[in-house]
Amino acid sequence: MRAHRPTVGLFVTCLVDTMRPSVGFAAVKLLESAGCDVIVPAGQTCCGQPAYNSGDTADAAAIARQVIEAFAKVDYVVVPSGSCAGTIKVHYPELFADDPKMRDAVQRLVERTWELTSFLTEVMQTGPIASSYPHKVTYHDSCSGLRELGIKAQPRALLAQVEGVELTELQTAETCCGFGGLFCVKYPEISGKIVDAKVDDVLASGADTLLGGDLGCLLNISGRLHRRGANVHVRHVAEVLADATGDTPAIGEGK
Repeated sequence: MRAHRPTVGLFVTCLVDTMRPSVGFAAVKLLESAGCDVIVPAGQTCCGQPAYNSGDTADAAAIARQVIEAFAKVDYVVVPSGSCAGTIKVHYPELFADDPKMRDAVQRLVERTWELTSFLTEVMQTGPIASSYPHKVTYHDSCSGLRELGIKAQPRALLAQVEGVELTELQTAETCCGFGGLFCVKYPEISGKIVDAKVDDVLASGADTLLGGDLGCLLNISGRLHRRGANVHVRHVAEVLADATGDTPAIGEGK
């Protein structure tokens, strides 16, 4: 039994805040059900990933400092996104490698930061999941979550506890969807071919729902599915785990 309920600061992410707030609410529900006290620091903004990936290290560092300050007083920082969590855990140390004054603060943040499904399985050891989703689903592993943080088994372990879920794996589960943040803006033709291949695989799986842990990837794939007239629902894994699928339409459906 835990001595106290850990205080978790939810890093909402830009895309969740602006495009899919239901993912943030689902994350709060999961964390509270797991035994956490959740706060959402008002001072948080972007993680700085777009600036960092563009080579704008000055603005990326300024954003990172704001993140470090906003989450200084929580036990854990939990992020419903492998790419944003990866930015903090992998790229913040790179960003401040030559700044000894920031090194300790960065390291403390890195040690306390977790992607949502990793936190639930590895720290809180969540179970059982009180959710039902009677659908055949498939899962897309985002590049950053998979390669930077090793997120693969964690969401699948949680989904295995959800009543009614039948998981069928994609042939290209670990292959990029073509989003890549600014990549899809800089190289739209290449991005389009990559996501078309991903959509082909989703359709071949026979699943009626595509799940994932990164909203950017899910928005990208959902958009291509819609343009191709495919009847596949797209959702963030947190929404299914929190039994929140009845609250909002799937990504790209409805208003």
